[in-house]
Amino acid sequence: MTMTPETLLPTRADLALRPIPMLIFGSRWLQLPLYVGLIVAQGVYVILFLKELWHLITHSFDFTEQQIMLVVLGLIDVVMISNLLVMVIVGGYETFVSRLHLKGHPDEPEWLSHVNASVLKIKLAMAIIGISSIHLLRTFIEAGNLGVAGRTSNYTEAGVMWQTIIHGMFILSAIGIAYVDRISNGPVLVPAGEGARNGQGHGKH
Repeated sequence: MTMTPETLLPTRADLALRPIPMLIFGSRWLQLPLYVGLIVAQGVYVILFLKELWHLITHSFDFTEQQIMLVVLGLIDVVMISNLLVMVIVGGYETFVSRLHLKGHPDEPEWLSHVNASVLKIKLAMAIIGISSIHLLRTFIEAGNLGVAGRTSNYTEAGVMWQTIIHGMFILSAIGIAYVDRISNGPVLVPAGEGARNGQGHGKH
């Protein structure tokens, strides 16, 4: 294939951005302190996790089974929030700021290879549903004390009802996000000629 003057590849000077577009495009680096702040927040959650774990160990012979279960669910809650932070930090930086150049790295997250704004929104919605599920499970465990004589609970019937409704809204929101994303992307259309050729090829096999 011969290249005409019209098909010559652009030079580096042609690819250089003008000052205003360069300023607009470079403004994405303003998000860097935000992601660094999320890393600091994740460090705080690590401290909280170790604190709750030590609390569980030191009271392992004093706590009832229900109390141990509530503490363990709290630890799981911290881990899931930490996973959400990692997803936002890594996926958001890769999508909106700059490439991380993790291709071929043994620890590259499997989901990072096909992440984009839409995929990130769906994954975040699913992570929020998981966190809400843990909170709701803790509420249901403690709500067992409602109406029992001599036992107190931190929750009311209205509070449990509203948590359940909010959790259901999270699920509906995630379904709505996934449905809108599927509609916006649409099915992959195969040209009729190519489909016919593929059909002939299968026939030969």
